[in-house]
Amino acid sequence: MKIVAVTACPTGIAHTYMAAEQLEKTAKALGHQIKVETQGAMGIENELKDNEIRQAEVAIFAVDIEIEKRERFEHLRVVQVPVQEAIKNPIAVFKRIQG
Repeated sequence: MKIVAVTACPTGIAHTYMAAEQLEKTAKALGHQIKVETQGAMGIENELKDNEIRQAEVAIFAVDIEIEKRERFEHLRVVQVPVQEAIKNPIAVFKRIQG
């Protein structure tokens, strides 16, 4: 499955990147393709390209704040979870996208 994801926490420092890393690691282990954009203290990093978003089957938002440029994902099914869930139980997040 092709997945795009955005991670963002209020301070946009450690938890944003920890969530991104867990999603990437878990997606790879489950055989999915994923691209993760982080939004935080440094602004948008690894910004998803339009074609990556278009080709995705689902978007995961592991966020505790409203994300920037959310309208880019209007055509996609979005599964939104708290940042901590992506860090502590990423398998559960991936189960939600398949349901």
